[in-house]
Amino acid sequence: MSDKKCGCGSEYAKDMPLPEVTFSTFIMSLSSSAMVHLGEIADPSTGKVQYSPMLAKHSIDVLALLKDKIQNGMTADEERLLCDLLCNLRMKYVQKTKRS
Repeated sequence: MSDKKCGCGSEYAKDMPLPEVTFSTFIMSLSSSAMVHLGEIADPSTGKVQYSPMLAKHSIDVLALLKDKIQNGMTADEERLLCDLLCNLRMKYVQKTKRS
């Protein structure tokens, strides 16, 4: 059986359209991850319901961090780090996609 038919391989993921990147879709994705890890909904990649408290806490903590940074802002070091990371990742992305 090919990966595409079973829906579990990388070829299948390549064909799926991605949702528009908005703040709402991002936080909903984090919330969905927390619900999966809390065992409230099945993991879409496996169809299984599993309780993973450490992963659930991590997703919840990321949402709390986002809330705090939106309300209170980033430090100059955090802004610089984020800017540098984005710049480096975007450059790597451009380099890799030009080769394809």
